[in-house]
Amino acid sequence: MEIKPFEKKIWLSSPTMHGEEAKYMMEAYETNWMSTVGKNLNEIEDQLASYIGVKYAVALSAGTAALHLATKLAGEKLYGRPRPNQGTLQGKRVFASDVTFDASVNPVAYEDGEAIFIDTEYDTWNMSPEALEKAFEIYPDVRLVVLAHLYGTPGKMEQIKRICDRHGALIIEDAAESLGAKYKLNGEWKETGSLGDYNCISFNGNKIITGSSGGMFLTDSLEDANKVRKWSTQSRENAPWYQHEEIGYNYRMSNVIAGVIRGQIPYLEEHIAQKKAIYERYKEGFKDLPVQMNPYDADKSMPNFWLSCILINEDAMCRHVRDDHKALYISEPGKSCPSEILETLAKYNAEGRPIWKPMHAQPIYQNHAFITADGDGRGASNAYIDMGRAADVGMDLFARGLCLPSDNKMTSEEQDIIIEIVKNCFM
Repeated sequence: MEIKPFEKKIWLSSPTMHGEEAKYMMEAYETNWMSTVGKNLNEIEDQLASYIGVKYAVALSAGTAALHLATKLAGEKLYGRPRPNQGTLQGKRVFASDVTFDASVNPVAYEDGEAIFIDTEYDTWNMSPEALEKAFEIYPDVRLVVLAHLYGTPGKMEQIKRICDRHGALIIEDAAESLGAKYKLNGEWKETGSLGDYNCISFNGNKIITGSSGGMFLTDSLEDANKVRKWSTQSRENAPWYQHEEIGYNYRMSNVIAGVIRGQIPYLEEHIAQKKAIYERYKEGFKDLPVQMNPYDADKSMPNFWLSCILINEDAMCRHVRDDHKALYISEPGKSCPSEILETLAKYNAEGRPIWKPMHAQPIYQNHAFITADGDGRGASNAYIDMGRAADVGMDLFARGLCLPSDNKMTSEEQDIIIEIVKNCFM
């Protein structure tokens, strides 16, 4: 059949609004609570703390702000309060997820620490427990791990927590992409955002629910929650004038943005169900193609299916190279590659995206250590000895994977067309 470009663009994952958002924004406007205090803020903190199963939530301007303050908090707990011109992680190494958005790991640099990137594993596309264990063998002094749940799929938290407990390490859980996902920890289902020592979620415009921006710090510690509240409001002391004894930040969420999130919260489960249906339709539609969907362990996790992705089988990859800004490929019958599929989708007015490029391959972090399940991931070959193919799961996912249009406003008929577009790439 002839396929025509979509008249209305099919997005990767755009905001899905319902109407209540405007009501709560107007409530902030009409009551003149337009700043960083108000009923909307109180409501979303209470509702999401209850939903996720933690005692306290602090609404912040972005998921990045939550990750930064979580990192600062962890560094201060581990190493003490630094001088005002120093970060809490100065001179310290931190283990971090490798396949993630850089907002997960940049706060380590904000706090003067050095991120060491831990390779991914194929079962969940998240941090490899085997690589993490190897990293502790190489760097036994590390006491902090930053872990992200990629595309809404929980990592192997039971194994990772066991490893961290054995080595006396704290966990910062980046659940920015996985709000609403669940993981069975020690036989009990728990929400992501409650599994670390410090936990963060995001309400960025493309997330499962959104405020257009915003994030949240989650904890069972009142002391930690109060510290984050203080730091996020410029660390103002209890004095009749502006007095500051600690470095602070302008990181508190606006009551207006909180109104958007307050209107979104009732639809979280609906959005997850819609995202899951998209994933299942792709899985069925691609069953005869040489591809695999982004995986998860159904016995241990319930993803929120934020983004549906595919990984092309190695023997079905056409020739494909990338530099830091462009990609080139040669079309081959029966084969395809991420760039060909993404370019073809764009031609039909649909948005996809490459898998996150691993942090260890980013120019800014190329001099940082990278640890795989085999050990040091840098210089892992030998001109004179056949050591086999060097392990680098993250770069393999980046080379062969892509994120498909996963917008929950996409109709099943539109998704059927996208499935045909992808199939045609392998003709």
